[in-house]
Amino acid sequence: MSDSSPDAEAPQEGAPEPVVPELEPEGGAAYDPAAPAPLGVPRTPTGNADVDAALDRLGDADHLGTDGHVEVYEDVHGGLRDALTALDARPGPPAPGRGPSGHTIQSVPAQDQHRS
Repeated sequence: MSDSSPDAEAPQEGAPEPVVPELEPEGGAAYDPAAPAPLGVPRTPTGNADVDAALDRLGDADHLGTDGHVEVYEDVHGGLRDALTALDARPGPPAPGRGPSGHTIQSVPAQDQHRS
């Protein structure tokens, strides 16, 4: 015995027929839902030239098929990774050192070292 009734598959009287989209618009070009189309996502400048260049590169994916997205995304990821690595490589203030007893040594500004 089946759970579905034979009447469930037959269209009901008075019900509207399902709308089937046209496969070819009047212009003659076939509709392709997978065709490249810009997403229109605004990119706000960050102020870091390397990061801004990488984010601008994302716009190249707007005009490529999905097969081309991977190359763009990998390129952008590499550029952002390089920008972060460059931030880590910048010299900063010296880290506090440890004395022989294991205590942190505080540096004293040059103006306070020689008070009389």
